[in-house]
Amino acid sequence: MTFGERPAYLRVADDLRKKIVDGALLPNTRLPSQARIRQEYGVSDTVALEARKVLMAEGLVEGRSGSGTYVRERPEPRRIARTGYRDPGGSTPFRQEQALSGVRGTWESRSEQEGASAEVAERLSIEPGDRVMRTRYVFREAGEAMMLSTSWEPLALTGRTPVMLPEEGPLGGSGVVERMAAIDIVVDNMAEEVGCRPGLAEELLALGGVPGHTVLTIHRTYFASGRPVETADVVVPADRYRVAYHLPVK
Repeated sequence: MTFGERPAYLRVADDLRKKIVDGALLPNTRLPSQARIRQEYGVSDTVALEARKVLMAEGLVEGRSGSGTYVRERPEPRRIARTGYRDPGGSTPFRQEQALSGVRGTWESRSEQEGASAEVAERLSIEPGDRVMRTRYVFREAGEAMMLSTSWEPLALTGRTPVMLPEEGPLGGSGVVERMAAIDIVVDNMAEEVGCRPGLAEELLALGGVPGHTVLTIHRTYFASGRPVETADVVVPADRYRVAYHLPVK
């Protein structure tokens, strides 16, 4: 292949993608069959199949059992705000994000004690197997699951205190900063790492995605004088949401 040439399957995928973006192939329209692609573009079955795989990996089309491959609805990505702003009422980051966007969201949660995995232990600067409180959340907007989160807090800090369960007790549902302050721990900074990866089957099932879809991941950790006091994994569908940061400059 000479410099600048593109493989045949990518050229076919480019043309089909253009038809989808330009509206020549509308959402819920069946994608041309493999035989049709082969005939129309003068390519082999292998090239036609690979072109369809590219469009599926990009989330432009989806397979429907026993029916074929169809153009997917392309939702306008919505914004999830991440900000250094703190609500004096002591709300969680999700509540702050919803308030800033003028949307009322709901969530479900479940907390359980467990031994810290090696990864969680490293993030919390504790030993593997040390007891932590794990809380899993499903956040919804207008009834639609839009975010998953799993958080871990060292029970060496919160165990046998009124804030041991993040969503129960006198400060249930308050943010980490306020809950920790109630037990004389002053949270002074937070770090987040953003990445993306293919969604796990369980995640996509909860978020209404299909196998192969990409998710955005946010690894968040709160610190008090350099000591991690909570760490969390946040998962967001990459095709439906964008994460926007607005942070103060000091």
